[in-house]
Amino acid sequence: MTKLRVGVVGVGHIGSNHARLYAEQSVAEFTAIYDTDRAKAEQLAAAHGVRASASLAEFIEQVDAASIATPTNSHFEVARQLLERGKHALIEKPIAESPIEATQLAQMAAERQVVLQVGHVERFNPVLSALEARLTHPRFIEAHRLSPYPNRSTDIGVVLDLMIHDLEIILHLVRSPVQTVDAVGVPVLSRGEDIANARIRFENGCVANITSSRISPERMRKIRVFQEDAYLSLDYQSQTGEIFRRTPTGITREEVEIERDEPLKRQLASFIECAATGRAPKVSGFEATAALELAVDITQRIDAARQTQ
Repeated sequence: MTKLRVGVVGVGHIGSNHARLYAEQSVAEFTAIYDTDRAKAEQLAAAHGVRASASLAEFIEQVDAASIATPTNSHFEVARQLLERGKHALIEKPIAESPIEATQLAQMAAERQVVLQVGHVERFNPVLSALEARLTHPRFIEAHRLSPYPNRSTDIGVVLDLMIHDLEIILHLVRSPVQTVDAVGVPVLSRGEDIANARIRFENGCVANITSSRISPERMRKIRVFQEDAYLSLDYQSQTGEIFRRTPTGITREEVEIERDEPLKRQLASFIECAATGRAPKVSGFEATAALELAVDITQRIDAARQTQ
């Protein structure tokens, strides 16, 4: 059976990690890299023993499936060309600049019966699997995602850069329409907001409070879920967690057993499997579009509030 040919478009910080992991796996053939910075592409291609394509068109001829790790404003055009040629695509989040573009990509993939997966990598964190196994009926969710200033992805604000991870996860966990959204955000080092908070109420009564910052001196990626029978506290970064339960004799605490692994490695392995078998990805174009729509709504509310100040 012929192996799936995989490649990477865009080999900056994130794309170079995709290349590293494609080179390490054995179930697919890593064949090509493309970047508008030809010198960077050639250097990384030489390190992994693959070809640095001279153009996107040439790259498309050399792969069956590809990761797209370019700046957000180019996601739509790069993905469109791949999908039109019947190639499977894994697009780094956010899927596109606008929900309109995102919907078009999702529909294009569905029409051509190719896999479109979006890189909401936290969905592949073993912590989330542990949470899903213990989830019953969440009533309140609190998420914190903090990091130092990245000096990359600054073409978008922190909501589209970081918070969108938590928005996609919360939509997945709650599975109820959004009823109301309150949001606040402040730009510090960027044109867009660098710190933001959103409070989302869902129609089923669940409330989510989400804080994201890319000007923090510390790194933090945590989620806390309160439900009728328990309180779960999980750390994506350290891949640890604990659960508190109410019992007739009081509150019990136990550590959550989590088998640690690299989320990006799991994500790429899943993408290769989906592309090879036709199985639906964990985060499809349509699910990523829903997260993008909510993130854009929050961003617009923050911008509107700033303009009235």
